[in-house]
Amino acid sequence: MGIKMRLSDCHNFADFRRLAKKRLPGPIFHYIDGAADDEVTYRRNTEAYETVDLVPNVLNGVDAVDMSVEVMGQKLDMPLYCAPTALQRLFHHDGERAVGRAATKFGTMFGVSSLATVTVEEIAELAPGPKMFQFYFHKDRGLNDALLERARAAKFNVMALTVDTITGGNRERDLRTGFTSPPKLNLQSAWSFATHPAWAWNFFTKEKFDMPHLSGHVDQGTNVAVSVGEYFSSMLDPTMSWKDAEKLCAQWNGEFALKGIMSVEDAKRAVDIGCTGIMVSNHGGRQLDGSRAPFDQLAEICDAVGDRIDVICEGGIQRGTHVLKALSVGAKAVSGGRLYLYALAAAGQPGVERALGNLRTEIERDMRLMGVKHVSELGRDNLRYR
Repeated sequence: MGIKMRLSDCHNFADFRRLAKKRLPGPIFHYIDGAADDEVTYRRNTEAYETVDLVPNVLNGVDAVDMSVEVMGQKLDMPLYCAPTALQRLFHHDGERAVGRAATKFGTMFGVSSLATVTVEEIAELAPGPKMFQFYFHKDRGLNDALLERARAAKFNVMALTVDTITGGNRERDLRTGFTSPPKLNLQSAWSFATHPAWAWNFFTKEKFDMPHLSGHVDQGTNVAVSVGEYFSSMLDPTMSWKDAEKLCAQWNGEFALKGIMSVEDAKRAVDIGCTGIMVSNHGGRQLDGSRAPFDQLAEICDAVGDRIDVICEGGIQRGTHVLKALSVGAKAVSGGRLYLYALAAAGQPGVERALGNLRTEIERDMRLMGVKHVSELGRDNLRYR
């Protein structure tokens, strides 16, 4: 028999992934782990960071480091935050509650999805730190208005409109495993649930799975099982335009970002319509395979708009050095989903805290090794491209 893996054995991204794979039924794990088509873009999101090297300076007397940043008006204790992700109570029964508490403990921002499994009202109570609401633009305009007003009433600090889900990506792993939300019980899934009894016990005996922000508006995803790709293609509005984004930005009348910007032209338009932030992101490689990696696009976008809007590099982050490379290019901060989702699946709130703690320790150590006391001292002069 092999040695049983524990949370204390998780020292990096790959370790959390390995433990999550042991804890989750196959369809659930592959929903987190998978991406679109051949997953080329997904792999490139991380590989892109390996094409540039850090050049450290020494003898700078780095006795203490300050990694705090201000992003879209929010003061964060570290230059990394938890990007919004859907369906978190599928991965661990505490779901967003665990991630929200962990993000608050580390003084960073917590992104909450329209497809969250805990209400914004409850999250506002348990996670008093900076919070972002991620907005999916639905065909149902009443639902859109309700989402915005609930986030406003819960005093969320930032609104982020996702703009790269005009239709669902081709997530072939989900097609093969039959993943849906909520999970369907059939011969294939029953075996997977049976071989992961701890997950099954928590899922079937604790509070009923729900996406409460959609309740009363749509049944898909809560009462009617669908894949996420089907949800995007059938429920989201494919006619969404720059006029819609501008109207939503004005309606929110606060810190507003577009999530999924990949071109300089779109970054400039985001500035023009009044956005205060953009997430350079390809949805974790889950939408358009063969598209560019965020880090590959970061320099030209920062050059074009970095002095007028906060640029966040989202996707592929697995190490503290990745964070420093993105900040050196010009990003104000970085964010990611899988970097905490594997940890959530592996061990709930203690897992997320360990993942964030590992990354914070890496960032601090790497700043010392780079000879910088504050992240603002990082720049392109300390990078060399291969």
